Amino acid sequence: MKLLGKLKETISRFNSNSKSFPLVAAVAAGLYPLLYVYYSNFTLVCSWSQFAFYVITFLIFPIVVFSLASIAHKRINLFKKYHKYIFPVLNLCYFAFFMVLVTYGFKKKILAVVLLLTFILAIALYKHIKKVVILQLLMAIIAFIMLIPVLFLPFKTSTVWMEQPDRIEQVKFVKKPNVYIIQPDGYANFSELKKAPYNYDNSDFESFLEVNNFKMYDNFRSNYFSTLSSNTSMFTMKHHYYNNVKGSVHEFYNARKIIIGDNPVVSIFKNNDYKTFLMLQKSYLLVNRSKILYDYCNIDYSEVPYFTRGFGVKKDLVEDLEKAIKNNAKTNNFYFLEQISPGHISTFKKNSEGKDKEREDYLNQLTEANTWLKRIISIINKNDDNALVVVVADHGGFVGFDYTLESQTKQEDDTLIKSSFSTALAIKWPNNDAPSYDDKLKSNVNLFRVLFSYLEDNKAYLNNLEVDKSYLMIYKGAPNGVYEVIDENNKVVFKETVN
Repeated sequence: MKLLGKLKETISRFNSNSKSFPLVAAVAAGLYPLLYVYYSNFTLVCSWSQFAFYVITFLIFPIVVFSLASIAHKRINLFKKYHKYIFPVLNLCYFAFFMVLVTYGFKKKILAVVLLLTFILAIALYKHIKKVVILQLLMAIIAFIMLIPVLFLPFKTSTVWMEQPDRIEQVKFVKKPNVYIIQPDGYANFSELKKAPYNYDNSDFESFLEVNNFKMYDNFRSNYFSTLSSNTSMFTMKHHYYNNVKGSVHEFYNARKIIIGDNPVVSIFKNNDYKTFLMLQKSYLLVNRSKILYDYCNIDYSEVPYFTRGFGVKKDLVEDLEKAIKNNAKTNNFYFLEQISPGHISTFKKNSEGKDKEREDYLNQLTEANTWLKRIISIINKNDDNALVVVVADHGGFVGFDYTLESQTKQEDDTLIKSSFSTALAIKWPNNDAPSYDDKLKSNVNLFRVLFSYLEDNKAYLNNLEVDKSYLMIYKGAPNGVYEVIDENNKVVFKETVN
């Protein structure tokens, strides 16, 4: 109550001082939306360029507009009787505009409806503008208090886990084929697709792979359940255990930065005189605008909006890859291609159409993914027939659940756990000559360690394989925490992880 009284007194003083009140009203309109962005989406907006953009958008721009309106308010007598509505309309309309922007993005129809209703509301509430501003500032204070623990996330997140136990970062390739890592998002393993809950006949695509000299690895799986957490582990060749941020509502911190180049895999290829290519169908990995450490990316940051979840920009990877291969025929090249297909069932309960319809939609997407994979593989075979080509997914399709996040409730059904982590792996080894130790390929975390052993022809790196376990953050049915849900023998378990 004391805080409210002080704020009320402060706003009253500003209201009597025409030079100050527009500034307060402008800040109040944008401050809560700004803090909301950082509290609810910190890992998506943690770059300095984004911070500068959001400060300009949410604070500086409204201050300029309100200041100009204040000057006009004093000097222009035309429509004088409407002057009392200027700041209420500006304040509420800006606040509503920003809130739609940070929750839905730039949706024209939603913005038009909301702004129209807000304009009418502002006219009706013009006498209460002080109370409105007080409420906005109170919301900002509460949001800032909630944001404080989030701001400490970078300091709580250690990078020690990324350190390698041997000299693998100094690996020297004795074989130098071009290397293609093709990632169809959410593509379940071939052995799992045959069984419930998928029950899918994938024989046509499997035959295509066999004809094109791919070796398929049954029962392969991911170690983590999402694109970011799985790929972070895969490209660091290490377990991170979700950084043990228990109870966090935020995704893995710095995952995008690691995946788009700040990892030992990209460094190793560069150290062996490879050009590195990041080829993305959508800009999901670029949302927080981290520095891209690959030599080339087919999406430029100038194409990526600041208000985005990363699915607005869409590229044709077949076209982009064919062009890249032809333009770089004289160099050794490493390509990482990510296609958001087949994906997985609906993420949230509110979007789910029930497990049966979700399964049907997933399998339709799987059929389309097969068509895309055939095209990509044909392009590679046509232009680079003795390459090392790896098709590896990041996680399963979650078929059998009603929605993806349901998997973070403790499960009693082993098939559902397997559905979450089952991932496709198929490799075309140069000269159709797979190494004798490819039976070590059981989960994503060890993929590159096995590949680097092959490229240097050195089995010593296999002495430090990570344990082939799968981990999940659980929020319901057990105390919040990170749990081992599949052990090194591919057996479903449930053990809390302490690291």
